[in-house]
Amino acid sequence: MSSRRKFISKSILSAAGLSLAAKQSYAAGKYQYDDKPFKSAFAPHFGMFKNSAGDDLIDQIRFMHERGFRALEDNGMMKRSIEDQEKIANEMSKLGMRMGVFVIDGGDNWKVSLTTGKDEFKDTFLKTCREAVDVAKRVNAKWMTVVPGYFERNLPLGIQTSNVVDALRRGADILEPHGLTMVLEPLSDNPDLFLRFSDQTYNICQSVNSSACKILFDMYHMQKNEGRLTYHMDQAWDEIGYFQIGDEPGRKEPTTGEINYKFLFEHIYEKAGDQFILGMEHGNAFKGKEGEEKLIAAYRWCDDF
Repeated sequence: MSSRRKFISKSILSAAGLSLAAKQSYAAGKYQYDDKPFKSAFAPHFGMFKNSAGDDLIDQIRFMHERGFRALEDNGMMKRSIEDQEKIANEMSKLGMRMGVFVIDGGDNWKVSLTTGKDEFKDTFLKTCREAVDVAKRVNAKWMTVVPGYFERNLPLGIQTSNVVDALRRGADILEPHGLTMVLEPLSDNPDLFLRFSDQTYNICQSVNSSACKILFDMYHMQKNEGRLTYHMDQAWDEIGYFQIGDEPGRKEPTTGEINYKFLFEHIYEKAGDQFILGMEHGNAFKGKEGEEKLIAAYRWCDDF
């Protein structure tokens, strides 16, 4: 019995020592990996690696691919020239990279709009959905972020929800025949935003009842608004179409805040492999090329499960 206790004690101390050494070497920026493709389909955005790759968009895509990333997201894709959209799509196609979300925004996302039920806002939204179809085809995208705007506080919540569902059903009618999907993003940026919680968004998606309307589960916003990320993720799983990343506090890369992203990435991967794109919608915690290397190292550490 005595020898068994000694063996267990030594094993625990040894494991703790290895864990501490790994954390120390990672914190010191010495946690080394090769540039093989990530297991998870992480999607950086333009500008994230500009110190390493320069300002040219194609050079940035090539850098991302060289460092193991196999997806890209670009919120502002609809505002880019057709020439740039085609160049981006051609390069990604050559490299075998997947396109993540871009944002459907006709100018009404950050004000009172779809919750009112007014035709002026509905018409703008549907017009933008039609424009988004052309962009999505051009850049080989499937997912587009939708934000229904702010609360209309002069209307009951149920009426606002019905107004949003009606607009989204019409949007889905535009997108679904093309195999495209709007992903609704509950946000934490300010208390005026109508869409805030995963269960609320789940209920709306169930009401729209279309493959063209799913949830964008941004783990940064959901940590701020509701916590219990794994629980809420699993409850809404059937309606989730896309994930986004950002640590809290600070909205920087994983390992810079309180969210256990290694656990979450493994959880998602065990349930769905690399089916989901995980958009890196956050800033860089550290400046310059060194900061970009630290960001990549953070993702390598979290993807090492």
